[in-house]
Amino acid sequence: MKRWLWHLTALATVSLVASVSAVVGVQPGQAPADPRADLGHIDGDGGVSGFYDWTGKPGAPGRMLRQEPLPTDRIQPDAGTVLRVLYSSTSGVEQGAIAVSGMVFLPKGAAPKGGWPIVAWAHGTTGFADVCAPSWTGTSARDKDYLQKWLEAGFAVVASDYEGLGTKGVHPYLIWRSEGRSVLDAARAALGAYPRQLSNRVLIVGQSQGSGAALGATYLAKDYAPQLHILGTVATGLVMTFDTPHGADYVAKSATLTDPHFMNPGFAMLRIAGIDRSLHPELDPADFVKPAGRALLRTARTACLHDLFAQADREGLNGQQVFVENLDPIDGTMNANFDFPDAHMPGPIFVGTGLADDMAGTQGQYNAVKAMCAAGTSLQWHVYPGEDHGSAVNASARDSIPFAKALLAGKTPASNCATISPPGPVQKKRTDVGG
Repeated sequence: MKRWLWHLTALATVSLVASVSAVVGVQPGQAPADPRADLGHIDGDGGVSGFYDWTGKPGAPGRMLRQEPLPTDRIQPDAGTVLRVLYSSTSGVEQGAIAVSGMVFLPKGAAPKGGWPIVAWAHGTTGFADVCAPSWTGTSARDKDYLQKWLEAGFAVVASDYEGLGTKGVHPYLIWRSEGRSVLDAARAALGAYPRQLSNRVLIVGQSQGSGAALGATYLAKDYAPQLHILGTVATGLVMTFDTPHGADYVAKSATLTDPHFMNPGFAMLRIAGIDRSLHPELDPADFVKPAGRALLRTARTACLHDLFAQADREGLNGQQVFVENLDPIDGTMNANFDFPDAHMPGPIFVGTGLADDMAGTQGQYNAVKAMCAAGTSLQWHVYPGEDHGSAVNASARDSIPFAKALLAGKTPASNCATISPPGPVQKKRTDVGG
């Protein structure tokens, strides 16, 4: 529990999905007499269409199970084919095959000879309830702009919702083994379904929560999906931690960013009811929430991140009011499942960091970059003065797309590990341009 919310605070992509469920009003401090009364679906299930419910055995991972056109108000602007898909994968928190939902965007026009290369997109935090799946709510305006840049550059986009987000079961929020498998299997399923339109040249791209998913997919690919030809990885707004020795300039995060009792209660609820619930299915998060926090737990199970922020704000909640004192039974194994055991990543890796990122922090991203460099990863770190956690995503495209095109051309971009330096204090966000 001791290294945390710099990861969690990194995860609120600035323009997340709009609220999709009404928050059930409960006055501050008011709660049902029964701790479990009226707390909604324990794993955040429900509220989506029957498309997401796969009742048979999913079969081998990476198989397309079902697809349908996206509703017109959910489509990616200027894409050609826009689909909601359901495919088979493997759970990252238990044994067994599962169904996972996602989206496929193909560029307009005829595919080039050999097919379009693939961007396997890993999205940022939306919540852990099914209704927060991007394939259900649609992508945010910021992400639409970003993905459009990749489509215009000649890439198809295959976007996973991740395990349990949209589909049955708890979403193992931030568990990289789960999210990485979901990302890889989305690419495998799309390749199998569209062999003439798609090329087996895959770039893994992720932001915030998705940065851990993207690097998780990169780390797992050789053993889990060896048939995929992974060109490289692009990650912005890094939130992962490596369980490796720390360099002399490593700066640990304070308890105010690592302990659910001192976190923003909205983020902390995703941790307790998402990450921790997935790791301890025998435990009920309601048993670790005080009466003042039960309405917030109910909201987490039926609505999305911005709803949690708004409710915690409205009710004046803090983590000490929301959670019981001893969270170790449910939260004590979180770090062991969140941390990467090895910082040597199959390269090349592109990392983009906004120097005004006050959500993920800049020093934590430097820590991760430095760890990967020290382990021998081929990596480029690009920093963007005045850009914050959200605006750095689109700002980075001016560098990451040429990076990707070089990889397509068979070139290996040079690493700049030898010249990186600590970022210094978080800057103020620039106001001269929109982000």
